[in-house]
Amino acid sequence: MRTFLFSLLLLSISLHAQTLSQIIELSLSKSPSLESINARLQANKYALDIADQFKNPELLITKNSLNSSEKMSQSVATIKQQIPFYGKRDSKEKIVLAQDALLEEQLNDAKVTLVERIKNEAYTIWELQELDNIIEQYIELTKQNVELYETYTSIDDNQHMGIMKAELSLSDLKIQRSALKAKILTAYARLSYLSATTVKNLDITLEMGEKPENLQTSLLLQNNPKLLIKAKEIQKQNAKVALADLESYPDINLMGSYAYRENYENYFTLGIGISLPIYGTEDTQMQEQKALKLSTQAQQADTKIALDAELSVYTAQMLSTYEIYHIVQDEALPQVAHMFELSSSSISTGGDLFKYIDVLFQKLSLEKKSIIALGNYKRSQAKIAQLSGALQ
Repeated sequence: MRTFLFSLLLLSISLHAQTLSQIIELSLSKSPSLESINARLQANKYALDIADQFKNPELLITKNSLNSSEKMSQSVATIKQQIPFYGKRDSKEKIVLAQDALLEEQLNDAKVTLVERIKNEAYTIWELQELDNIIEQYIELTKQNVELYETYTSIDDNQHMGIMKAELSLSDLKIQRSALKAKILTAYARLSYLSATTVKNLDITLEMGEKPENLQTSLLLQNNPKLLIKAKEIQKQNAKVALADLESYPDINLMGSYAYRENYENYFTLGIGISLPIYGTEDTQMQEQKALKLSTQAQQADTKIALDAELSVYTAQMLSTYEIYHIVQDEALPQVAHMFELSSSSISTGGDLFKYIDVLFQKLSLEKKSIIALGNYKRSQAKIAQLSGALQ
């Protein structure tokens, strides 16, 4: 029933424009890349059961070659069971539990990374579609003004050159639009792959956010998946060090045997055995695990430094794109808009079409910069959200 309802949800979504939040929710529930980690988590559950078990007992059957009339002629069945030193099974269980916690953090890291990649593609699609829309508008605007220019003015050589330039500009815009359409299809293909479902129409609207201030690194990175993974790796290594320390204490082997003699009385034998750690192997192994722990701690410190630098980079990128966007919107576009109005109104009276095309493309260039700045702002914001461990 649940499978049917989920399939029905997928079908209904595929028939309409999908929102970014819907795509993220679907991808987190069915992505094959996440399923592989889920499978490893399930396998680790079985490893936990194994860690708490004793080793299988050993059964030995022996018979000597003496004649049955001899007292020493016998058939012996021996069973041997190893009993680990106190605490070893608990230590092995702690290693498996630490591995389970590590896999959980790796799964969370994979989810956070997937969400960031989906956001990045979604913002790219928005950017490309906005560029396509604005170029389409400028194509129509240029066509209309060329027609108006030809209608209200007599054509001389200079005016003819202006029309040729306008037509070349139209060709350039059409080329740009054709390239954009290919990029949009490519971005949709990547988004479909990441979301593990076909996405053909994305419902997304972006707006410029607030000016980024100095971010509190310690607060933002306290839930960073990479740092949490390193913390879990250290916990696992601590458990390995504890087990290596216990390996210096010998395990006990309990043995019991029953001897059958055809012509004489049968008898039982009980015994106990221990391993003798006289070669120092266990001490060497403990030092190895301690060295690996120090290595992991150094990696954790290095990861923290790298993440601090990464956060500074994305914050600087956000600030730059924020400033570019507002320079274009608040300063440049109002100026060029006035120039465009003057140039456009002069077309019907035979004004210079060259100047009109120049102003038109200046305005187009500024509007492109505004769109790209907003897209880059949102992509940097998504990267910072990834660093903070956000799943939305």
